[in-house]
Amino acid sequence: MKNLIKKTLILTGLWRIILIYRNGLRRTKRIYRRYMFATSYYRPKIKMIRSWAFKDTEDSNFYYDLETLNIEHMIHAISIITNIETKIIAEYIEEIRTDDWLKKLILKNLKSSDYPKDTKVEFSRRIGWYAIARATQPKVIVETGVHNGVGACVLTRALMKNSEQGISGEYFGTDIDESAGQLLTSPLSDYGKILYGDSIKSLEKLNYTIDLFINDSDHSASYEYQEYETVNKMLNSNGIILGDNCHVTDRLSKFSLKTNRKFIFIPEKPKNHWYPGGGIGVSFIHP
Repeated sequence: MKNLIKKTLILTGLWRIILIYRNGLRRTKRIYRRYMFATSYYRPKIKMIRSWAFKDTEDSNFYYDLETLNIEHMIHAISIITNIETKIIAEYIEEIRTDDWLKKLILKNLKSSDYPKDTKVEFSRRIGWYAIARATQPKVIVETGVHNGVGACVLTRALMKNSEQGISGEYFGTDIDESAGQLLTSPLSDYGKILYGDSIKSLEKLNYTIDLFINDSDHSASYEYQEYETVNKMLNSNGIILGDNCHVTDRLSKFSLKTNRKFIFIPEKPKNHWYPGGGIGVSFIHP
């Protein structure tokens, strides 16, 4: 009897081990399957990172194109914001995306400086800035935080195109770094200039009514909001504000609520680049 009990315990114990092993194996397989499924969304980006790390391209403020569907969504959003038909907005977007003259000018200026040799110029979400500047034909554009000046080049190019249609306009960029804006050269510099110093102080000295304002300077939420409050009294009654930090903060959204303005966020989806993208926050008065 004792031997039978002993054998039963042994057999029972072994069976439990077998059950634990089988359940463990099933769970391990499930974990692996879930892991592989989840990472399938990110593996292409990881592959891009591995390739990008060895290239001699820019380390920040990346120059990339946008996915086709992303551009289509952007066109519809800008059409609603500006009350301009989608066909015209699409033409403006295509105009800047295929602007080889501007790309060559920027690339020439980049190569004349100590810049990564393999850089290729694409305009990312700035194509949305351009389309808005072409659609609304602003007399005064202000951008805070110029950096190298790609945005400045895109915006002054819009003013150049508007001038060909008899609509004059002027660009003002601000930056605390006195080396910023080196890409804004002739003939684009005929349409704008850089104001050096603290952005808010520069805005307070600017005696103009602003039609289009782009916030892209100090990306702290508090400073961003200060810029909106400073520029609010300078805006045209139909003035548009573009926020370049709205994928991180809610400052433009909150400002829009406070000032009874509409707000839309247009997300950005980079094409063939590991960067997840930012977006364009738009604060406007509905037409």
